[in-house]
This record gives sequence, C-alpha cells and structure tokens, in this order.
Amino acid sequence: MISIKNAKKIFSTKQGKVTAVTDVNLDIEEGEIFGVIGYSGAGKSTLIRMLNGLEIPTEGSITVAKRKVSHIKGKELRQARQEISMIFQHFNLLWSRTVRENITFPLEIAGVPSAERRKRVDELISLVGLQGREDSYPAQLSGGQKQRVGIARALANNPKVLLCDEATSALDPQTTDSILELLVDINKRLGLTIVLITHEMHVIRKICHRVAVMEDGRVVETGTVLELFKNPQQPITKRFVQQVTEPEETKDTIQHLLHLYPTGQVVQLSFIGEKVETPLITSLIRHYSVTVNILQGKISQTQDGAYGTLFIHLDGSETEVQHAIEYIQSQQVGVEVISHA
Repeated sequence: MISIKNAKKIFSTKQGKVTAVTDVNLDIEEGEIFGVIGYSGAGKSTLIRMLNGLEIPTEGSITVAKRKVSHIKGKELRQARQEISMIFQHFNLLWSRTVRENITFPLEIAGVPSAERRKRVDELISLVGLQGREDSYPAQLSGGQKQRVGIARALANNPKVLLCDEATSALDPQTTDSILELLVDINKRLGLTIVLITHEMHVIRKICHRVAVMEDGRVVETGTVLELFKNPQQPITKRFVQQVTEPEETKDTIQHLLHLYPTGQVVQLSFIGEKVETPLITSLIRHYSVTVNILQGKISQTQDGAYGTLFIHLDGSETEVQHAIEYIQSQQVGVEVISHA
C-alpha cells in the first residue's frame, strides 16, 4: 500500500540547510496499522507529511495506493489526496460549522450530490459514536468528541490510507484509549491502512501491528511491536519500551526495595506471549530452596500478544539462587539481575 524508497528531505533555512529525514526505506502493507515513534525533532512529522504530498522529498520516492505522490502535482495530486486522509493533534475543525457540517465539508468539495452527502454523513456519525451531537459546534464538544469529528471527516471520501499526526497527544489517558479503540475498530471494519506518528509507546503498544523507531531523521529500528518489546536493539528503542514496562514509579519503587533486602538478588523477568501464563513462581518454590518475594509486575497487551515484566526478590543460598535463575532462563523467560547483595 505504501512504499518509501531512499527518502530524504532537506530544508533551507537562514542558518543553512537542515536535513529532517534521510535514507528512509519502509514498506507498509494494506490494512496494517503502522506506527512511527520518535522524540521531538526525530523527523516523523516531516515523514508523514511526505506521504500525502504536503512535503516533497528532496531525494527518493514515495508511493501510496499505487500513486507516486513524490512525483505528481496539480489535479493528479489532489485526486491522490482523496485517498489519503489525515487527522491532527489539535483537530483542525471548522469552528463556525456544526459536527454535521464539518463532516460534510470534504464531500461538498468533491461535488457529491446532497442526498448522497446526507446518507454518508449519517453513516459516519454512527460509525464514530456521535449520535445526538450532529448539530453541536466544536466549542460545545469534549476533546475526544472533537477528534471523533476529525476522524469522521477524514473518512468521508472513503480513503485507502488514514494518517494520524499525534492524534491523541492533546487528550487525557482515558479519552486516548477510547480513540485508539475506535481506530482499531475502523481498521477492522473497513480494512483501512493506518499510519500514525507519536512519541508515546503506549499508543504503539495499544494498536499497532508494526513500528518504525526514528532518531535524528533516520529509521533506526523496525519490527512487530511484540518483537521490539521482546528484544529492543537500539538505546532509543529501549527507552521507549521502558515507558510501558518500567515507568518512573517502578524505578523509584525498586530502588527503595533494594535497601530492604540485605541478602539475595532482585531480578527482572520478561515474559512474551503464552509465557505470560506460565506458573513460574510456583515451580520455583517447589523445586528450589529459595524464597520468592514478588515486588512489582505488569502485563501489557499488544496486537500480536502479551508482554509481561515481573520484579522479584530471590533469597537463599548463593548456589540455590543461581540454580533458580538458570531454571527461569531455561523456561525462555528473560532474566536481568538488578542487584547482587
């Protein structure tokens, strides 16, 4: 559905040339939810704007839905953009128009007959869950409702690709989850290809099938979300994964607990997929002369399966503790010793 080949984007500024994106190669499949994650300045916004021709690559090519958007202009580019819709962080709604009128707007521009417009808008209002708010203005809506209007408007012309530019960054966590669930539902119902950019690993974890990690204008790592959770290669990827698996409060808690255990070892365990359901602690206690204290744990669901982390304290003789760790490793569970007493 989307092919990015050797994409590079250089901007000319008063201070000189700035390379925003360099040597990016990505292929995104039809019907996939693909995430691009990176911190501010990584180049992800420039990359997503190149997908609908808002930015033209300095070098390389970008093909979306069989159209080379990097090499077309005028009418052909406008036609291509009807198949590539976009939603934004700050909604970009028309504040003087109602919900219905906002959703109708792209259909008016496309010259869709009035009766057909009304039918399509009714379908979209139902799809995004805005029944009863058709005549409300944006100022009368919550942040989540505004984004639902933005999504409905983006879907008006039956696009093949939906681009999401930090679409949940302005929303609270609960509203973010409801919007992400809506995007997953739309993806499944319509088979829509979705590309989203974000700096939040929670967003990637929640809905994406695959992800590209960007740093300094380059894609430094790609893979399924579960693969990146299981075995992140780059330091930046590890930091993003830790947003979900080891939030700041976990680090503080573990540091506090380390002082409470003068003997033994504090160990972080990582579980992937079906291993999340393994009765590991029970087996440890039955087979080894160790005590096991569960300090903190968390299970995160991805589109491809579950990923779990568990912090435990193992105590006993040095030999038994080592045997217990070797047993855990034999069960294909990740083991990282946090502290040696």
